[in-house]
Amino acid sequence: MLKRVLFTALCLVFWSAPIRAQSEPEPAAAAAATDTDAPPAPEQILVVGQKPGPGMWKVSKGDHVLWIFGTYSPLPIKMDWRSHEVDAVIKRSQEYLAPPGSKLDLPIFATALALPQLIGINKNPNDATLRDVLPPEVYARWLPLKAKYLPKNKERDRPLIVAYELYGAALYQAGLTSSTEVRKQIETMVNDRKVKVTRSTIEVKIDNPRAVLKELKKAPLEDLACFTDTLTRLETDIDAMRVRANAWARGDIAGIRKLDFVDHQESCANVMRNNAALRDHPAFKEAEPRMRALWLANAQAALEKNESTFALLSIRDLLDPKGLVAALAAKGYTVEQPE
Repeated sequence: MLKRVLFTALCLVFWSAPIRAQSEPEPAAAAAATDTDAPPAPEQILVVGQKPGPGMWKVSKGDHVLWIFGTYSPLPIKMDWRSHEVDAVIKRSQEYLAPPGSKLDLPIFATALALPQLIGINKNPNDATLRDVLPPEVYARWLPLKAKYLPKNKERDRPLIVAYELYGAALYQAGLTSSTEVRKQIETMVNDRKVKVTRSTIEVKIDNPRAVLKELKKAPLEDLACFTDTLTRLETDIDAMRVRANAWARGDIAGIRKLDFVDHQESCANVMRNNAALRDHPAFKEAEPRMRALWLANAQAALEKNESTFALLSIRDLLDPKGLVAALAAKGYTVEQPE
């Protein structure tokens, strides 16, 4: 239990950073809404009923094939995802490659000692409010979004934390969720078919979590960009998020390609990457490249030995010209995208 409490705290401050335990669920939009007394039901219901999602990317070497299904978030709350095509590929595959991820290795005794440091970790230093720490023009932009999504927020939390809560509440009101239900359903299929599972998970070992949290608590966070970019996304991108969610549900890859992503997540990740308390910590250095390298090594090994392998990656990574599929293409593998 103590380990889970500390894990939750670190996940909160590492909301969008690459150090995330991929086996843990994403913070649910509905949970954020409950914590902040958002309306009890979403304003809009998007697609409902059974939806197949997009087709699969095909990476091949000779007659050995790696099939990759692209996940997307956020998705409609009431969408019932089903894909007979995915199930058929899993059924005939010899191995499943889970998305790259990380897990925290925390000593139990040290974790117990760290718990007092959790008190106030989400608060602005010196009991400051958002009005105190934000530029006037940014604070003015926050007020209408606060009224719409977080009317009872007391403005004592750090901008990074408020951005996290605001985004979750906004998704919920838009009828969207960042939950990992599709991945859960796929991994249930994998287990039912008794397919070998390979996880590209690196271990992030923190010997002294108390010291890490103590430094985080007192270190200034340059989180204005995260907060501002989150406001921008909610001011401009809610409709596009709905369109992308529907495009994914219909399997319309072209529709997803046409829409730019307002990347508030990158600026929020940089808040923690650039934080003095963590920037040079050995546990967090080079974590993202390590995860990437491990997944690529596992993918190449699977392509060598299996006639068919199934994998999950995010749509964002599949479409990224510097992503993992692009890296496989650069190594000489044949990559075919779905229609």
